Amino acid sequence: MPELKIQHILTLSYLLSKGAKHNYVSITTSSLGKNIKKSQQAASKHLLELEQNQFIDRILTGRNVSVKITSKGFSEMVKLSTTLQKSLNSFPSHVELKGTLVSGMGEGAYYMGLKGYTKQFKSKIGYVPFPGTLNVRLDQKIHQEAVKQFETLDGIKIKSFSDGKRTYGWVKCFPAKLNNSINCDMILLERTHHDNSVVELISKTCLRKTAKLKDGSKITIKIPISS
Repeated sequence: MPELKIQHILTLSYLLSKGAKHNYVSITTSSLGKNIKKSQQAASKHLLELEQNQFIDRILTGRNVSVKITSKGFSEMVKLSTTLQKSLNSFPSHVELKGTLVSGMGEGAYYMGLKGYTKQFKSKIGYVPFPGTLNVRLDQKIHQEAVKQFETLDGIKIKSFSDGKRTYGWVKCFPAKLNNSINCDMILLERTHHDNSVVELISKTCLRKTAKLKDGSKITIKIPISS
């Protein structure tokens, strides 16, 4: 039994959208080609191949073509839909980053202790972070690219504020797990000296001591992410 070919899926999808599951619908190969972004010749070939494999029925009346999807054609589309749905529902619900612990510039302790931040941290993430951040260098390109997606996600927003002398930028927090065991938050800063090769973590406690880490320690960070 011939199986549905990838190049025919768009054609059947278009026909379904026009009501061809139950009815014969009138189409032209030029309009079909335009809608599936193929040439008129390719669209005509698709219809011929679909008919030969009994995925559609065609009625020709002069230059007019009426098409209806067969039960076999519809069944193949349902199977495809089911497979896609299973795949879409099975993706990991977290982003995993791997890197190496490095020393920061010592600025984290100062910024994490500012009242404009600590009050918001307490109310929004439920704790005042230990003064300082854990800096993790993402050594591999795949992890440096993966972390970029958080730039467009909302996270838990700590708003920017001013102390009358200067303005401090916003912070976005993303709940995370350090080495599969320790709760923490990955933070993105509006203003930072780091690029995407370094991420910063905060926690209630000193992560270096809690996780018994030192510079050069290998780190795994898992950040839950919704679809």
